[in-house]
Amino acid sequence: MPDVDAFDLKMLAALQDDGRLTNQQLADLVGLSASQCSRRRMRLEEEKVISGYHADLAGEALGFGLIAFIHITLATHSPDNAKRFRELVNRVDDIQEAYALTGDADYVLKVMLRDLKSLSDIVNNVLMPHQSVAHVRSSIVLDRLKESTKLPLKALPT
Repeated sequence: MPDVDAFDLKMLAALQDDGRLTNQQLADLVGLSASQCSRRRMRLEEEKVISGYHADLAGEALGFGLIAFIHITLATHSPDNAKRFRELVNRVDDIQEAYALTGDADYVLKVMLRDLKSLSDIVNNVLMPHQSVAHVRSSIVLDRLKESTKLPLKALPT
């Protein structure tokens, strides 16, 4: 783990809230000079503690009103089959997140789609026909209770 101190953690917490902060705004929030914040930010970027910046788009405002989790069981548990499935996941833009799991399913996929027809298409025309997949089970999200990409920085030692 890269060496981060209390000032770095304050900067990271502020940037998690607003990644568009200027170095001067960041300096005002954490109690350092703008040049110190600039150097620290560059170091954190170089060390990949800050992995990037992006705009958070409101999916619902753009017509993506359906979120579903799709549980996948592979046909066989070989390295080649797992590789084929990973390649499929990386090709399909509708899949926002994908995780390998322990338990009943091998993978869970998060998709954000426009409607039920889109879910049907991805399940029936993309996932089910793929040679690596044996079983697909989907769950539609009824209500989102919390959504966050923020890390619990308070848990880190300073």
